[in-house]
Amino acid sequence: MKSSIYPELPIFLVDDEEQALNSFEIALRSANMNHFVRCQDSRDVMPALAAGEAEVMLLDLRMPHLSGEELLLLINSDFPEIPVIVITGANDVETAVKCMKNGAFDYMVKPVEKSRLVGGVKRAVERRELQRENRLLKAHVLSDKLEHPEAFSEIVTHNAGMRSIFQYVEAISKSPRPVLITGETGVGKELIAKAVHVLSDREGVFVPVNVAGLDDHVFGDTLFGHKKGAFTGADQARSGLIEQASDGTLFLDEIGDLSASSQVKLLRLFQDGDFFPIGSDVAKKSSARIIVATNQNLEELKSSGVFRKDLYYRLCDHHVHVPPLRERLEDLTILLEHFLEKASNILNKSKPTPPDELTILLTTFHFPGNIRELESMVFNAVSSHKSGKLSMESFKSHIYNKHPFFETESNRLLEEKKVLLTFSEQLPTLKQAEQLLIDEAMKRSHDNQSIAALSLGITRQALNRRLKMKNK
Repeated sequence: MKSSIYPELPIFLVDDEEQALNSFEIALRSANMNHFVRCQDSRDVMPALAAGEAEVMLLDLRMPHLSGEELLLLINSDFPEIPVIVITGANDVETAVKCMKNGAFDYMVKPVEKSRLVGGVKRAVERRELQRENRLLKAHVLSDKLEHPEAFSEIVTHNAGMRSIFQYVEAISKSPRPVLITGETGVGKELIAKAVHVLSDREGVFVPVNVAGLDDHVFGDTLFGHKKGAFTGADQARSGLIEQASDGTLFLDEIGDLSASSQVKLLRLFQDGDFFPIGSDVAKKSSARIIVATNQNLEELKSSGVFRKDLYYRLCDHHVHVPPLRERLEDLTILLEHFLEKASNILNKSKPTPPDELTILLTTFHFPGNIRELESMVFNAVSSHKSGKLSMESFKSHIYNKHPFFETESNRLLEEKKVLLTFSEQLPTLKQAEQLLIDEAMKRSHDNQSIAALSLGITRQALNRRLKMKNK
């Protein structure tokens, strides 16, 4: 794996004074930036750019041989995509305006405050990252190809929407900024997070942790660790998960359940890139990329005041929403085959043959537990399977007994103040309404009477009688 460097391309530090170069580098290293090219002779800048592009440039104006103003014009002409931050000792408004007109990204007067310098460079780096992501996304959309399909090998899908997600993940994988993954329980949010980590080429490991239910102290100790003697029982120092994920990825699942005080601690980590182990007054720098996930609506939690607005906006730099299984039913067939193979191997059984109508039955179910629930259903069926074709009984029992479709779905709709039926101005007769229900059930079940009868809550014989009456 590649060594973790940030930013992806080097920051060019151009100043004829070595002390100034040292000052800039120390300030930027304190913000976890570690990729630099130093130039004391302004004549070396253009050949260096021709040999390798820069992420951003800090440029002094007053230098011998080739002035910063002359260099700025050359850079803006040959490398207009490179943000140039002009730094000068002259507090001259006319010069500042001239530099901005000539393409400077920002203008700072020496001595520059550390926060202003770091903030300006971060903004420039973020702009470059956004430009790269946009180019990558455009290339993916136009070519409709994945550069590294192997990174998504654990995610079984033929869905076009999921493919678009993979393309987006490829585009943002190298960015150090946080990723927010949303989606219902069981859709595979952690698998997406693992794919981001694999594609990032970070040398550290992937460290997952579920933060739901962690109180403030446990959360702080789990993530930040503690010093020896920090509290009763702390007999020795302990490193937290942030340190374990150094140069790697920290995945925080169920972030929507985080308490208000824990949110404040996490916000500091995002803002400053450092943290304090419990009992320590010395901050430690974090080099971990952070990915968070939730099955809750963070927008609503933010609006209601449950989730901090400043933390919410920090998390939204990159957002991936994974659709529920009911919105990608075309994946049912390959997912069924995948889980039958997996269950057979784990349970040491021959892979059973699923009946043709099983997929039809599954399409009538809304899968509140999504792919995880489908996997559980398949394992349950295979565990009781003897020989021949796979029985549908355990699937039917799960769908219509344990989770009755119309009971759960109607309750959900009532809670959301929606209705199961809408009516025209003229009400249908009972006979007409019954026939409309039967027609819809037959349509959804692809004319399979057994499945249609189950969804209507009647026996197959009762449905058959009604169909015969209709055809008379």
